[in-house]
Amino acid sequence: MDMKSPVTSSSEYRFYRGLVASCIANGIQAANFLGDRFLRKTRHSSSEIDELYMDAMNSAFSATESFLVTGAPHASAYYPRDFAWFYPDVLDPDTIMDSEDAIRRVRLLERSVRLMLEAVRSGVVTTTILPAGRNRYIGVNYFSRPSDTLLGTLAGLEQIIYADQRASASYLGLSQGAHAGRLLLIEYREDLKNAIIQLASSLEPFDDGGTGYLLCDAAAPRSAATDTRAERRRFVTNACVYATFLRATELGVIGISELEQLLGRELSCYKAQLLRLFGKHGYISHSLDCDNEPPASSIALDFVNVQRGFWDLTDGNERALFAATTDLIIAEPRFRVPNTFHFLVSTNNPRRKMLHKIASPSYQGRSSWPTFNVEFADRMLDYDEFSGTDRYGSCARDILSDIRAATELHGGYQELLTDEGLKYCTWAYRGAVAHSWFPRFLTVWKRAFGTPLLNWK
Repeated sequence: MDMKSPVTSSSEYRFYRGLVASCIANGIQAANFLGDRFLRKTRHSSSEIDELYMDAMNSAFSATESFLVTGAPHASAYYPRDFAWFYPDVLDPDTIMDSEDAIRRVRLLERSVRLMLEAVRSGVVTTTILPAGRNRYIGVNYFSRPSDTLLGTLAGLEQIIYADQRASASYLGLSQGAHAGRLLLIEYREDLKNAIIQLASSLEPFDDGGTGYLLCDAAAPRSAATDTRAERRRFVTNACVYATFLRATELGVIGISELEQLLGRELSCYKAQLLRLFGKHGYISHSLDCDNEPPASSIALDFVNVQRGFWDLTDGNERALFAATTDLIIAEPRFRVPNTFHFLVSTNNPRRKMLHKIASPSYQGRSSWPTFNVEFADRMLDYDEFSGTDRYGSCARDILSDIRAATELHGGYQELLTDEGLKYCTWAYRGAVAHSWFPRFLTVWKRAFGTPLLNWK
């Protein structure tokens, strides 16, 4: 497929895939990354958290934006997964500054979700969508087929549909957005259903000790938020697939009986098997390829998955497995930036493609991602809430306090930090200032401390 042969005939959107299109996309991305590394000007920002947040929201939700993105150097590429992983709370009323901000967020989210749904309708379920001219887009996979693109699409759609159902949802724009979201679900339900069926049909049988399992990456890696890691048979990728199925049934995209027929087992059984397979050592192993490594070296922080994703900590067995994994992370000094509660993605750098070894060593290994830490804190709070204890509350609050301190120190909410707590920068890549990730932090902060970090009233 070349750039002259779109995979859709839509009069509004045209999507392209294939070798030529991928080469063009790679060229665009290389230029974006290198241009940002050497040309981005660092401007002095206020260290006051309220001013940093205001600047971030005005940037992330500018009326001129056509899609919700992380920020430079990722501002020229659209990652559907991010709506589940990095900005699941952009319509949380407690993070919205005023009615104008609410309207901007709703409109941008609606435009973003519609584009993702058009891509699904066109069969372009890729990790990344790159603009290539007016209403023209290239679908490309970085760096393997996705496990979480549909999850992100559903999460974005869900945000709009339920925008007016939070207790403090007083902005008119949120109710208007909810109506638009319900119409989008009606319009694209069949397209989403077909994509879910394709995902379920792509799962591969995997035998372990005579027991048969279904994995999305039994034979080849799948991409997730930690997309530069090259391991197969990863917990996070398969957790994302389960979370996708769960979201799809809850939204009424596909009936649970039809889905279970495709899987050849009940959805609850599918999840239980994943927990048994990846939790057979008493904690969650990042990958089955890590079975021979010491516990602390076989865990990755992305095991926490996404908000309303894989984990159900009302279940005592899941709580025990979560706690065992969490305790190993907390107890291991190599898992954190010294003298902080900034936890790293992993104790060691992962298996990576040669490109990442050269251009961005430790990018998703020995580095600290504030958003993964935010989700870690949120799962800790889930544990305490459903166990009736205060086992992890203090640690969760320390995590969030350290993220606030880093945000103020570095003049913005960071994509990632080094294992020394510095801004991440290599000869080829500079970490983004992740404006759009900021609201999720505010949501979890309020949950942890009982009061908002910022008060816009």
